[in-house]
Amino acid sequence: MSKRLSRRSLLAGLTSLTALPVWANPPTSSLRPKLRPSSFAKDALATPQDLIDAAKLRGNVSFAVAELGTGRLLESEGDTTALPPASVSKAVTALYALDTLGADHRFETRVVAMGPIEAGVLKGDLALVGGADPTLNTDGVAALAKALAQTGLKRVEGRFVVYGGALPFVEAIDPGQPRHVGYATAVSGICLNFNRVYFDWKRVGDGFQTSMEARSEKHRPKVRVAQVTLSPRKSPVFDYANVNGVDQWSVSRAALNKEGGRWLPMRQPEVYAGEVFRALASAQGVSMPAPEKTTSQPKGAVLASQKSAPLVTILKGMLRYSTNITAEMVGLSATKARGTYPASLRASGRAMEVWAKEELGITGAKFVDHSGLGDRSRIQAKELAKALAILNQKAQIHPILRGFTMRDDNGRPIKNHPVAVQAKTGTLNFVSGLAGYLQAPSGQELAFAIFAADTDTRASLSRAQRDRPKGARSWNARAKRLQQALIERWATLFGS
Repeated sequence: MSKRLSRRSLLAGLTSLTALPVWANPPTSSLRPKLRPSSFAKDALATPQDLIDAAKLRGNVSFAVAELGTGRLLESEGDTTALPPASVSKAVTALYALDTLGADHRFETRVVAMGPIEAGVLKGDLALVGGADPTLNTDGVAALAKALAQTGLKRVEGRFVVYGGALPFVEAIDPGQPRHVGYATAVSGICLNFNRVYFDWKRVGDGFQTSMEARSEKHRPKVRVAQVTLSPRKSPVFDYANVNGVDQWSVSRAALNKEGGRWLPMRQPEVYAGEVFRALASAQGVSMPAPEKTTSQPKGAVLASQKSAPLVTILKGMLRYSTNITAEMVGLSATKARGTYPASLRASGRAMEVWAKEELGITGAKFVDHSGLGDRSRIQAKELAKALAILNQKAQIHPILRGFTMRDDNGRPIKNHPVAVQAKTGTLNFVSGLAGYLQAPSGQELAFAIFAADTDTRASLSRAQRDRPKGARSWNARAKRLQQALIERWATLFGS
């Protein structure tokens, strides 16, 4: 008989375990995994090496599963292997931010008057002051503009400045990514629409009508600090240059269909937010000069402010949609709150390493950023699984993790799968990770971490190839099938 266990047989075996006692909490004694001869599912379980061999993944695989409370490893592979965590890093960042800032922390964007207001005229400068809110969008800026108009202000006689110095400026989260991808934006203390601008095009006659907008559900203000031209070249599809402080995008005309749009990264976050605020304030009857970036923190009377949702809500969205800019901004904010103004993402990553060692017992991690976009970050699966097994950490992270969909051999979602999984995924080309919690049919919960990476193949890719390299999609699909096979194995073997 083949050592491989079909998914149908495994599901049948898992379902048969539902009659076993349910654990409301971790057992007081250590789990002792023993195969029961009467259980076909357990007798037929493929070994971890069988599953790894079947996945046919080039590179390295590391995984660990641990019991809650004690952190005792039940099964592991590659104990000393540290691999890129990709977006699984965001789970650590979430814990870092919650521990440092608190679940109820709110970020605030303010409008400050640096001078007196006389007869509706500000005799001084007006400042838009970023408070490191990663979720500020055009609708939020519109609310700020409306609140400003309600103060009676009609005109700004001085300058209009925008301050993003609450956090360090970073031109791109990972400079090695293709320049046009919307997930590798600039970082600053002010962030609008996840620091992205919407490029819209529509064929008109023999040409195209294009625009760059700060698009939201209610507003579509035009943007001047990001401009686009169409090129007759076939490749590259996108090209970028900073020309006198303006994001100049060049796009291949041949690559455009009849009409469409996509988000492009913004490299001038302060001026971008300032332009949008100025346009929306003008619509409310408030006149002000063109925005200027300032590096000096403005001081004066607060005329209007906009607060974010609580941090725990922001982090839930970050983990669900894997927003890189959110991870970087909350991670940087946590480092700053701990008493150090980080000079770079790497510096803030080092601070998170220190925290992870002290609070989670993770001693061998390296974080080059907070999002996992940089592929030079490293972590051991066993250390992360043990950390997630700590009940205090589980109480914070489990409620905001997204449910992981179990799929059949054809990739279709399996309805009512007997194993429930709450976890954070992580995907880069030739890098795949998954970490979180599984709940077996018995109700028993386990913490786990799984990483796979073909770092040699990834390192051989050029910057342009990192968008959609050959073979990456199939490699990552096989890695995800391995993750599910391991989860099903552990639920059957240790989940009772």
